[in-house]
Amino acid sequence: MAEADADLGEAVLARAVPAYRAALGSRLLAGYALGSLAHGGFSALVSDVDLGLILRDPATVQDRLTIRAVARSVRAGGSALDQRLSVFWGTPATLGGQRRGGRFPPLDRLDLLEYGRLLTGQDLRSAAARPDHAELLVAGAEFALGYLGGAARLPDRLRSWARLRRPDDTVLNEIRAPARLVSRGPRRLTKIVLFPVRFLFTAETGQVGTNTRAAEHYLASANPPAAALVTAALTWRLEPPAAEEATALLRRELIPLYLQYIDDHIARLHAVNHHRLARRFQRWRLRLLAAAPSPGKGR
Repeated sequence: MAEADADLGEAVLARAVPAYRAALGSRLLAGYALGSLAHGGFSALVSDVDLGLILRDPATVQDRLTIRAVARSVRAGGSALDQRLSVFWGTPATLGGQRRGGRFPPLDRLDLLEYGRLLTGQDLRSAAARPDHAELLVAGAEFALGYLGGAARLPDRLRSWARLRRPDDTVLNEIRAPARLVSRGPRRLTKIVLFPVRFLFTAETGQVGTNTRAAEHYLASANPPAAALVTAALTWRLEPPAAEEATALLRRELIPLYLQYIDDHIARLHAVNHHRLARRFQRWRLRLLAAAPSPGKGR
């Protein structure tokens, strides 16, 4: 099943890469498979299809417009996987930190360096600057606040990255009513469960938090409060869960998982002198507890 799923994802890349070669011409220097299609664990049920592009310097506004236009045309292919194409791009100078531009956040730049699989052009990963531990921590924290924590305002670069088009309290409302989260389907469900596990892994190790490695690391820790939920979420990436069973498990362990993650990052952010970001995590914690159902009133 895993191999068949990967073939479906590879088929999306096989459509996207020639389209980008045609649209960008000599400006396209290299294209890479990223994410689970590069490091393993791809699931046609829930995974994104991640593509990384390296273009000639300098990055231009037209590059951004072209990349978006081609992505829209591929996503219009009709299948669910076509619609999950996610494109990261930069130039040697932007990846190396000499210039601003492109779309290659630190976590994805690390993925490019550690796992990027060349699909076209010349391997230029050596141009990318390896993000340090603090950069990974802060980038992951900002993303989490935007995607998971319902931050009211984000910088444009993070709004694009997280594809934020949701009401501020969406995740908190889903935590308040786990049946609602289950009803959103396994893709949404597994992201909400496994994102904090992956961020915990990266914050501690400085490595890419693949779902399997991050879950194994979490389960090997001392007394993890959401062991059953994290174990189940890995299986839900391959097969949708039974609704009642998943809802009960979420009700018991999802809030403890988030409190563990938030508390961990409050301490880490203070340690690297990102006190304002740590305070935003503290406010997230208060909102999360306010969203928790009273004992005996869980839904």
